[in-house]
Amino acid sequence: MFEENPICKLLNIKYPIFQGGMAWIGTAELASAVSNAGGLGIIGAGHMPPDILRAEIQKAKKWTDKPFGVNIMLMSPFVKEVMQVVVDERVAVVTTGAGNPAEYLPALKEVGTKVIPVVASVALAKRLVRSGVDAVIAEGTESGGHIGDITTMALVPQVVDAVDVPVIAAGGIGDSRGITAAIALGASGVQMGTRFVVSEECIAHENYKNLVLKAKDRSTVVTGRSTGHPVRVISNKMTREYAELEAKQTPVEELEKFGAGRLNLATHKGDVENGSVMIGQISGMLDEIKPVAVIMEELVSGLGAVRDRVVAFSK
Repeated sequence: MFEENPICKLLNIKYPIFQGGMAWIGTAELASAVSNAGGLGIIGAGHMPPDILRAEIQKAKKWTDKPFGVNIMLMSPFVKEVMQVVVDERVAVVTTGAGNPAEYLPALKEVGTKVIPVVASVALAKRLVRSGVDAVIAEGTESGGHIGDITTMALVPQVVDAVDVPVIAAGGIGDSRGITAAIALGASGVQMGTRFVVSEECIAHENYKNLVLKAKDRSTVVTGRSTGHPVRVISNKMTREYAELEAKQTPVEELEKFGAGRLNLATHKGDVENGSVMIGQISGMLDEIKPVAVIMEELVSGLGAVRDRVVAFSK
């Protein structure tokens, strides 16, 4: 079906569907399952120390013989060490966020790693393409976790028009309709995080997954705009307290201290009232936990029906 797709050809994958590299829950279990199902699974390095990341990569290598990637937050205190691990392990793909990966490109390219940064603006996309990246992920504000302020619908076609490398669309994509829409906007593939959170292979706490399944269209809010690092999460006790602190113009250092450890509190300890439940706006579309292989099959098999609707509309 996707034999001539530029992303599939570039990365040697069956389907141009990435699993978002989510910190704490984008582990080897999930990444290997997505890769085995034909997509690109991605380990979320977050603030992982290098030894922990190496262990995750080696587990993924045992569980899949397909390409997989690692997402690296360039603001991580371990970024240099983590990049060296990725080079040593010859990971097929690196996606990056929160910065410019240019200084790491020579070493990554030398071992054949494809580098695909996440961008939230046309200007950043153009700058990173000039530095030599292989593709870009244009991520709209509908995404969960750290976000920009431009919607996917507006951002993707502008990035597509501005660069000469493949563009992967992300943000607000939860089913075959979203994939088709992204392709119509000019994207060569999609990245989906929220959809894979409610998979059997995702290690997120049961409470975390259940809260996502209960979410409605307006269940998420954005915190941290005053810090310059906005984050989309499900509204809960923590977000309300955070909003009160922001309204009082609390210094950024105190806000960061207040938020420290909140993601792990939710993902691993299951405290979804005091923890940070990072998730995208498509959470309101999800109502069942399924194996990754089933999710992927539904995403791909549903494309034909969506295409038929588009064709019928154009007649």
